Amino acid sequence: MMILTAMLLQASAQAAQPKVDCKEPMTQMAMNICAGRDYEAADRKLNAVWKKVSAEMKQLDADTDIQDGRPGYFQTLLTAQRAWLVYRDTHCRSEGYLARGGSMEPMLISGCKAQLTRARTAQLRELIDWPN
Repeated sequence: MMILTAMLLQASAQAAQPKVDCKEPMTQMAMNICAGRDYEAADRKLNAVWKKVSAEMKQLDADTDIQDGRPGYFQTLLTAQRAWLVYRDTHCRSEGYLARGGSMEPMLISGCKAQLTRARTAQLRELIDWPN
């Protein structure tokens, strides 16, 4: 039931957005929408990589018998990811404040989040690929 509700809300939100050509957005509203879409795409990629890297860290925890009193691979990654999310959102809010209250603010925030999210995705991929 919750999944159906979420799907309906998402469909409703998408239907409410006007059609926008993100190759050449001509209005601030279009630029805001396109920046939001760019961030959403970056976030989907991050979530896909997160699933892989968290599974990898859990496997390392299962394969490793280190008893040094420190958190395991996954717990360390999870703590870092949670801290990174707070950093990303707070930092990007401060970038948005360059146009605080203005119509550009959402575009600045979404652009910042997209940029930082792509960088974090690359960092997480490095954890999967290491030491290859």
